[in-house]
Amino acid sequence: MKTLAGFHAVRGRLKQKADSVREIYVDASRADSRMRELRAQAESLGVRLIAVDARRLDGLAGGARHQGVVAVAEAIRLPQFVEEVLEGLAEPPLLLLLDGVQDPHNLGACLRVADGAGAHAVIAPRDRSCGLTAAAAKVASGAAETVPYVVVTNLARTMRELKERGVWLVGAADDAPEPLWRARLDGALGLVLGAEGEGLRRLTRETCDGLVSIPMLGAVESLNVSVASGICLYEARRRRSP
Repeated sequence: MKTLAGFHAVRGRLKQKADSVREIYVDASRADSRMRELRAQAESLGVRLIAVDARRLDGLAGGARHQGVVAVAEAIRLPQFVEEVLEGLAEPPLLLLLDGVQDPHNLGACLRVADGAGAHAVIAPRDRSCGLTAAAAKVASGAAETVPYVVVTNLARTMRELKERGVWLVGAADDAPEPLWRARLDGALGLVLGAEGEGLRRLTRETCDGLVSIPMLGAVESLNVSVASGICLYEARRRRSP
């Protein structure tokens, strides 16, 4: 069993797999429209609701910001290895590789845009990454339950293995001369983005098949990694659209 904290995470699980939700704990003092909508959704699906005080919710959420809602649900097993992700796909893989993203809020936002763009997995190294914490899962707004987050021991080695499987790897770098709009983004693709402020590490950069930049037309020099991930993923998805 696992706990899901916050409206987005709980409602996302109810929408995706309501029968996996054992019970939902809600703040007994909340009766606003958002809470009424959640109550109605849960009751229509036959999910048990339990009204408790804020202190009980704090304990259930384990420190995560819960907004007065915590669900206890069965853990959904997602692929844990790259090979599992690639097997049985109905289309060429679209992957997001994150090189050392250490802010859980950024990771959660990356998972959210990966889900929205239909990416098949987010891949990150075990070291120098924040991991899928409760805070990251909450920001992901349910995407942590739908997008496989694959942790690998050696990112550069995993990249080489992906290339052997025919996956074209495109890294994002501020100083790359080729803009994203002109890059090859069709077919089996892995988009590689670096950590906040540091960008891609040298070996990661050298292992990419190509580097692209997102044109910056204003005073800001760079974008948050989750924003950049969204731009790259949706451009790749646009290229796949009929």
